[in-house]
Amino acid sequence: MSTRFRTVSRLALTAALSASSQLALAQQREADGELAEPQDPVITVLATRNPTTAFDFPGQVTVIEREVIDDFNASSLQDVFVAIPGATFESGPRRTGDAPSIRGLSGNGVLIFQDGARQSFISGHDGRFFLDPELVQTIEVVRGPSSALYGSGALGGVIATRTITADDMLDEGERFGVRLNTGFQSVNDEFRVGVTGAAQSSDGVWDALGNVTYRDSGSIDLGNGTTLPADDEIVSQLFKLTARPSDALEITGSFASYNSDSTDPSNPQGNNLAGPDNELVFRDITSETAQIGLNWNPDTRFIDLNLVGYYTNNSVEEDEVSSDRIADRQVETIGFLIDNRSRFDLGGGSDLTLTYGGEYYRDEQTGIDTDTVDGTRGGVPDAETEFVGVFAQAELTLASLGPIPGELSVIPGVRWDSFQSTSEDDSFEIDDDALSPKIGVSYEPIPQLLFFGNYSLGFRAPSFNEAFADGAHFVIPDLSAPAGPMGPSFVTNTFVGNPDLEAEESETYEFGIGLQLDNLVSGGDRFSVKGSYYNSQVDNLIGLDVNVPAGCFVASPFVQPCGSGPEFGNTSQNVNIRNAKIDGFEVEFSYASDYFYARGNFSSIDGVDEDTGEFLEGVLQPDTLFVDVGTRVGDSGFRLGLRTIYAATFDEVNEPQDVRDDYVVNDVYLVFEPESGPLKGFRVDLGVDNLADRDFEVVNAGVSQPGRNFKAALTWSKGF
Repeated sequence: MSTRFRTVSRLALTAALSASSQLALAQQREADGELAEPQDPVITVLATRNPTTAFDFPGQVTVIEREVIDDFNASSLQDVFVAIPGATFESGPRRTGDAPSIRGLSGNGVLIFQDGARQSFISGHDGRFFLDPELVQTIEVVRGPSSALYGSGALGGVIATRTITADDMLDEGERFGVRLNTGFQSVNDEFRVGVTGAAQSSDGVWDALGNVTYRDSGSIDLGNGTTLPADDEIVSQLFKLTARPSDALEITGSFASYNSDSTDPSNPQGNNLAGPDNELVFRDITSETAQIGLNWNPDTRFIDLNLVGYYTNNSVEEDEVSSDRIADRQVETIGFLIDNRSRFDLGGGSDLTLTYGGEYYRDEQTGIDTDTVDGTRGGVPDAETEFVGVFAQAELTLASLGPIPGELSVIPGVRWDSFQSTSEDDSFEIDDDALSPKIGVSYEPIPQLLFFGNYSLGFRAPSFNEAFADGAHFVIPDLSAPAGPMGPSFVTNTFVGNPDLEAEESETYEFGIGLQLDNLVSGGDRFSVKGSYYNSQVDNLIGLDVNVPAGCFVASPFVQPCGSGPEFGNTSQNVNIRNAKIDGFEVEFSYASDYFYARGNFSSIDGVDEDTGEFLEGVLQPDTLFVDVGTRVGDSGFRLGLRTIYAATFDEVNEPQDVRDDYVVNDVYLVFEPESGPLKGFRVDLGVDNLADRDFEVVNAGVSQPGRNFKAALTWSKGF
């Protein structure tokens, strides 16, 4: 066991013991009738597919609600993820290229859902999040393997966003509602404006919502004093309709779209500038998600049925500014999910919930490049993958353990998946199946104290990009031959498919402790802290093996001559190359009362390639602490807040030039939101991010983040 983990264990134990006296005092005050009701607990649906309190879940899940998103005055969802331990973005300052990572795993290792619809679009640099923060009501993030419920790809975790509904806007008795908002931030001269309308029938049988949000931004002022060229214009839309023909039946339909026009380098991540091999392009992003859902919950404990059908279409088209070349990548997904919950009362406060169901979805990709002979795009094969999965989970809660005090919960689950991937040229296909079990156990000796642990196996099927990659990867000059009048000759490194590619697999165990106290300092307040240590063994990690003939650098009869493609060994191929060990710990805490709140987290991660002993590049991050504290100024409607991010020196690197310095960044914000009087319904947000204008690095060494950023927003909401 590492020294770091022993230290954290001692800290957690000390916190639990020091809180015991406060617990006794709070219980005495409650018995004396002095305390108000505490705030409602945070509920998660993603963690078990069944509403449960996030604190009681035997694992780590974070729920970010609308009020927190509003406090960030976010320009993209990336801004909000600092509030989630172990979750980072690998993209850089530009909004294009947003790519989330959970516990060091990214890309195909993280699942993303939007209103229950899978978002399967993945590329090297085009990003994955095509959703405006103005449309989001909640973000849920389950950290750690979740294949037992969600199948392939959930090695790092699952991210689910729920968009706003009419019910979120309308209070009881209101038939119509409207929200107008506008905002500006200085670091990239971003302007936004949005309008949301909602309506419901007088009998509550139906409701509807519509939203349109527009953003326009330019170049980004970085903390190092330079300006990163950027230019984007975004229009987001959301339309929802809900019908309730009976008390037991609810039917929803929604359509969300995201359209972005930007001018930036072909690879916009990091601080990349346009130039040779990274051409300036007009980038057109189109994302559409259509979803229909049904919930049937009659007056019986055995039926709580959900049906979800969805279609997503995500495409990124890049038109080179300096030529006629057009490159496009499009991924379409169609899926269907059915699950049901059956609940059993075992008596004495004990109960059992069975969740079971099945899922089918198909991803289809098309790549286009007008510069190739056949119009196909290198590294973007025309291919499709089909998945079929069935799953079952039990949630058993035993309220009585005989002579042992407290409550025990056990959550075993298992999922079976079968997948098949084929390419349009029918060169070969990949098919396999996998069984993904998981079990979580939590024990509460008293309602305020939680001990938990879980064990899981996860898997990730090779993507069609990895299995069927073909076409040109890059071109290099032949340095072994004399240059001609037009300069050196060039040769092409080409992608080669791999029919022997195996699925990534993980084995993870995790254990932790949580403490939750109500009425700790004042009536109705709540303090919560939850931390865990996890250890993952990830086998058969898929990586790109790039080979270039030695003869391209030196002319010699003893090395392979220079040339293009497989004939000369000038190839790139995805292979199973690494067996990784990843471990770390996370702590998340919050306190809320009528006049003061604090929330934050700490995360640390280690990882090595067990085949080579080297650190896992692209996986590790520095130890990071995030704290957000605020106070309400009486009943004035004013709130003043301070956010602080501290990251330690990052030196777990294989090359000295990759070391990143430690940093502290502070944001301040002021919210004015009166609850009564003539200004009721108005909300004003003012803030400054990176108050001290620090130059700091989050993604990689040499990649500066945005500098000081003044932000302002005005919102008006009214119900009728």
